[in-house]
Amino acid sequence: MSRRRDETIEQSLMPQQLTLDIRPEPHPAFENFVAGANAELLARLRALAQPKTFEAVYLWGPAGCGRSHLLQATRAAADAAGRRAILVAGEEVGAELPCPPGGLLVVDDLDRLGEQAQVALFRAFNSARLAGLALLLAGPAAPLDLKLREDLRTRIGQALVYQVKPLSDEEKAATLQNQARGRGLKVEDEVIGYMLRHVERDLPSLMAVLDALDRASLERKRPVTVPLLKEMLTKFNRKPQ
Repeated sequence: MSRRRDETIEQSLMPQQLTLDIRPEPHPAFENFVAGANAELLARLRALAQPKTFEAVYLWGPAGCGRSHLLQATRAAADAAGRRAILVAGEEVGAELPCPPGGLLVVDDLDRLGEQAQVALFRAFNSARLAGLALLLAGPAAPLDLKLREDLRTRIGQALVYQVKPLSDEEKAATLQNQARGRGLKVEDEVIGYMLRHVERDLPSLMAVLDALDRASLERKRPVTVPLLKEMLTKFNRKPQ
């Protein structure tokens, strides 16, 4: 990675919100998703990716919970299994949706579906059984809380519904330690504890902070410590609490 790229990444650590546009893995897959309490959901999605599985699944959770990672991982697994899979974002759906016979249709951000897109998704539900089509849908809220057409909300509510459950602090800490060990980086528990208390708590943001600490440690030839982390936060105008 070039120095200019490093500077661009570090400049994105903004005041009051330490969030970088970096993900833990460049290619989302089941293998690099930290399941935590989502083991049942992960097993369901692995099955859904296989040919001749024709269920409708809806998963929901707030930004940063990993739902988009899971959608992309399911599409990749379907591709690997020889099942045609199509992934579209809610805001990109128009008056028609592709419904490949025997395939998998994945739609993210259902809360961003326009009126015509909602009709298109309702039609996809109607044709799914006849076409042997599986549906994987995702949004930020439970079906009853989605601001969609009532008939579409009812259909979504009849699907297999899973909430993507957040990792506990202990699971986040263990994940960060595993990642640090994997790159030969020694990080004391007190550093991770400080991160969990003072930066954004979703795993992608925490991983981005770990990346930045790793670079800072190499560039300054200093171990990863709480003082180094505090210096980083102060540098980016975020006063430690």
